Amino acid sequence: MSNDANAIWDALWVNVHLATMAETAGYGEIRDAAIAVRNGRIAWLGPRAALPSGHRARATHDGGGDWLTPGLVDCHTHIVYAGNRSDEFEARLNGASYEDIARRGGGIMSTVRATRAASEQELLAASLPRVKNLLAEGVTTLEIKSGYGLDLATERKMLRVARRLGEMLPLRVRTTFLGAHALPPEYGGRADDYIDLVCKEMLPALAAENLVDAVDAFCEKIGFSADQTERVFRAAQSLGLPVKLHAEQLSDQGGATLTARYRGLSADHLEYLSQAGVDAMADAGTVAVLLPGAFYFLRETKMPPVQALREARVPIAISTDCNPGTSPMTSLLLAMNMACTLFRLTPQEALAGTTRHAARALGLEQETGSLAVGKAADFALWSIERPGDLAYAIGGNPCREVVVAGVVRE
Repeated sequence: MSNDANAIWDALWVNVHLATMAETAGYGEIRDAAIAVRNGRIAWLGPRAALPSGHRARATHDGGGDWLTPGLVDCHTHIVYAGNRSDEFEARLNGASYEDIARRGGGIMSTVRATRAASEQELLAASLPRVKNLLAEGVTTLEIKSGYGLDLATERKMLRVARRLGEMLPLRVRTTFLGAHALPPEYGGRADDYIDLVCKEMLPALAAENLVDAVDAFCEKIGFSADQTERVFRAAQSLGLPVKLHAEQLSDQGGATLTARYRGLSADHLEYLSQAGVDAMADAGTVAVLLPGAFYFLRETKMPPVQALREARVPIAISTDCNPGTSPMTSLLLAMNMACTLFRLTPQEALAGTTRHAARALGLEQETGSLAVGKAADFALWSIERPGDLAYAIGGNPCREVVVAGVVRE
């Protein structure tokens, strides 16, 4: 609530049930509620019966008794890319492993070749339908990584497309530079030289062009070592950029502990996370981002240590990991369902993981991810009976309306 009785609000939603997600437990429910917006921000919320006397709004919307939540946050995606890797999907089903495909020049490098060859306009056209699928499901904030260029020109092209998506569409985009995603063929056998290029040329140039909000790397046996990753982190730190990491997906390389040492926003994947990594993340406030789509698509059997994360009170976020090779998924609602069925999260944890905790994984917890006075008026209206329904149905989309900065998204 807020002492805003004499103000004229831009818009007011009434006859809604709120799941504010502002509490550390539960959905933060307010039944038969109202929420008011002014200048793109939440100006008042609370029970409808408590609306200030004499309140005025330029527009009033009847929510029809539906549920209203914060806009969803997809905090880990590789959604800007060219090409298709359905052939690799088939190869895996015929017995090849992810590592086998990568060592044969497939995997990430297949997408690198296609993305390098695509024009900026072609890359934008290929990415738009994927992003629009997420928008239709109530996503209002989206992280987009580079990493399919592995040279300055293509990394710049990817990040420019990501920025354009945020300008063209009604959503907030956060960009992440992932130059240390894989070793390009022209640097075969010279990983340290490539990391020099990432740290000394690519990252400084892209940061100077205001194309980078955070920096990521792939710390893995088929990616980069912890020492090489730390060089990337030091370069990011020197530029005042926060870090995050693809960590412990296929093996335990100590990436989560390294990320925590640099006060990283998040460590992502985490199937092979150790207790030491859990403890380090808890001490640093680093978010654990779980990616059930990749777990499912790769038929992984090693589960992330969800109970250990819970016991250490590490915030758990959920994301699609939308990418062409290991998680070609453009449904955050499906990711929520998978997190519950595969990782045994509760529906409340899944919704917190795509709102409050996902916003924190992007450094945006003061701006979005929960419904509170002063935060951005980003929210979604759902035709559901209870908030847990969002993680329950498979293949349905109950999103009825999306509001971004106080404006109903067309």
